[in-house]
Amino acid sequence: MTNHIASAFDRDLEAVQALVVKMGGMVEAAILDAAQALEARDEDLADQVRKRDKAIDRLEEQINEEAARLIALRAPTAGDLRLALSVIKIAASLERVGDYAKNMAKRTNVLAQMPAITGSAGAIRRMAKAVERMLNDAIDSYIHRDISLAADVRARDVEVDQMYNALFREFLTYMLEDPRHITACMHLHFIAKNIERMGDHATSIAEQVIYLVSGSLPDEARPKTESVTTEGKG
Repeated sequence: MTNHIASAFDRDLEAVQALVVKMGGMVEAAILDAAQALEARDEDLADQVRKRDKAIDRLEEQINEEAARLIALRAPTAGDLRLALSVIKIAASLERVGDYAKNMAKRTNVLAQMPAITGSAGAIRRMAKAVERMLNDAIDSYIHRDISLAADVRARDVEVDQMYNALFREFLTYMLEDPRHITACMHLHFIAKNIERMGDHATSIAEQVIYLVSGSLPDEARPKTESVTTEGKG
């Protein structure tokens, strides 16, 4: 009977984890499509990103419901409980990344009506691609319980911070040189900040993997580059 319960728990957990992987793929697509929409000034694609966020939200709700049911019905042991709770935490991080991609798309529709800031969309796309790779690797590290890959994702967050800081300085220069660029640059700055926060959530997923595998969070503080703005982390 005990073996039967354990195997049933494993099957149910695998089903929930499959939903997490599906959600991760949807969020990765949202990041890349939002960045592509910005660079191409493609309002139709931006609208698609916004609309697809509802499906991401529904998937998070389904994951939470399935995980809660699993915990209630299977009464998992401490280790299995930690594993079951991890899907809820990871889904929450993915949902936030999806929200940031949606926010990018909203601002893209506004920016499409303004003169383009030379080179900015391409730089933001490269930053978004770096975060998408982080997120992809964070999900892979979760699937394979790969603590080394998770640690690598965590370390790469510094690169995203550096890219954000460089963009902030670039936008500030544009605004100082020509006040007509202020509105567009402010929108672009908020987009860059959203992407930087996506990197934070990818890092949080990686840290969750480290906790799952090792039983504890990393001892050392998360590596960060000092922000050029005073805005807090989110």
